[in-house]
Amino acid sequence: MLSMLSGTHTPQSVGTSPAGSQTGASTPAETHLEQIQHAPTHPPTKPRKRIVVAMTGATGAILGIKATIKYETDYHPSNVRALADHIHNINDMAAPISSGSFKTDGMIVVPCSMKTLAAIHSGFCDDLISRTADVMLKERRKLVLVARETPLSDIHLRNMLEITRSGAIIFPPVPAYYIRAASVDDLVDQSVGRMLDLFELDTGDFARWEGWEK
Repeated sequence: MLSMLSGTHTPQSVGTSPAGSQTGASTPAETHLEQIQHAPTHPPTKPRKRIVVAMTGATGAILGIKATIKYETDYHPSNVRALADHIHNINDMAAPISSGSFKTDGMIVVPCSMKTLAAIHSGFCDDLISRTADVMLKERRKLVLVARETPLSDIHLRNMLEITRSGAIIFPPVPAYYIRAASVDDLVDQSVGRMLDLFELDTGDFARWEGWEK
């Protein structure tokens, strides 16, 4: 399980001259104002998102993660861990993200196995992933489940329907053929970009639909 936790930008305090200096000196308040007036203007920095990212597979999630990374991508598990600010063991039920009092902007389970989907739907919080997803639902935070399975049984469909009614978003990673992808990477970038759109994050890595070309 990966928890990507990002802090916010904290502006540095502006120094002021001590009061009681020689002729021409101003009070701290006046000096502070003068510095602000002459300081270069910069656009305000947007707070960085704090998003929980979970990766699940079939039976034996950790083996599934390693197998997926090794055989489907060029990444080693250590490379993926390095992308997160914090990493939590799936059995660490006391991790900060297991509590609703720990503020986050949402969670994405990618990919989301049918086992994990069923656990979240039933509220069976037997590990940190299902517990954190349960927290997202009860706190009315964004929960995106990238369900990767085909074909789908009626059990899968019922679970998806019920969990959608509870507030989650089911996001099957369906390729967008209209972008005329030149590679698999293009398809992946489009899917990831659309997922992150749900968190109001623009990757700028894929072509958006602008209508039929004339």
